[in-house]
Amino acid sequence: MSNPLASFVNKIMPQDTLPAAVDAQSPLAPSELAVLRQQFNSESAKGWVSVQTKFNLSWGLVKSNDRVEVGEGVGLLMDIYRTEPPRRRECLYFLAVGHYKLGNWSEAKRYNSLLLEKEPTNMQAQSLNGLIDSAVAKEGYVGLAIAGGAATVAGIVLTALLSGGKRR
Repeated sequence: MSNPLASFVNKIMPQDTLPAAVDAQSPLAPSELAVLRQQFNSESAKGWVSVQTKFNLSWGLVKSNDRVEVGEGVGLLMDIYRTEPPRRRECLYFLAVGHYKLGNWSEAKRYNSLLLEKEPTNMQAQSLNGLIDSAVAKEGYVGLAIAGGAATVAGIVLTALLSGGKRR
């Protein structure tokens, strides 16, 4: 007899393929996430949640477009990362994705770099690295534009104050 939950998880999260960085940003359908959450809650009610169930839920949460859910997923992944050394490698990528989606560029870069150190040819980590670098550059440009705009406004105000004082 086959396990319907295992079949469902394998359908939405195949074990033999790793998603591209863009795929990791595609949220699950609410009904799919509900199945993962129900399994987690069911095990939790029995007093023990398996690492695989915790990972499955964290994976689904990190894929969410809801920042609170992404944060919850990152928290679950951090717990796995700290307590299950054999599972660290598979947590690294999704920790990087989660932090990327939360705008924590330095943390995203740190976890992704750890993965690339272990697996320099990992295509999903390379893809994510490009997304992180683009986000950091974009944020840098926005920061420069804001700083430039503030300097311009300060210069206009200073000029107005100085020229107003000369008229008196």
